[in-house]
Amino acid sequence: MTKPTLFICQSCCFSEDHPEGQPADGAILLQQLQTYQSTHPELNNIQTQPVGCLWDCGRACVVAFSAPRKPTYLFSTISPESALVLLQFAQQYSHSKTGNIPYEKIPEGLKEVAIAKIPATTRNAL
Repeated sequence: MTKPTLFICQSCCFSEDHPEGQPADGAILLQQLQTYQSTHPELNNIQTQPVGCLWDCGRACVVAFSAPRKPTYLFSTISPESALVLLQFAQQYSHSKTGNIPYEKIPEGLKEVAIAKIPATTRNAL
């Protein structure tokens, strides 16, 4: 079975005044996710994949959860310190047969920042 993927924008910064030479907030978030996953093997049921941009600049950090035959969830305005709440959602998403997570089940730190749920594609789609 293919693991779901968590895409993480690496160019995201909360402030336009982000110090040059410092890692972007999205890169910090990715590092935190990887640290949690390395110390908590039970959280390794999702792949993390850095991407250059997820096109929601100005609403950093931006992430997307995606898997075959499941809807894609897009979240923005994620704090670089939100790794644990993202991994909580990842557990729900990966354990759900359909990938549909009812709003009331979404972890508190993500309810206010969800911006899109994109339906899964099917082979018969036109």
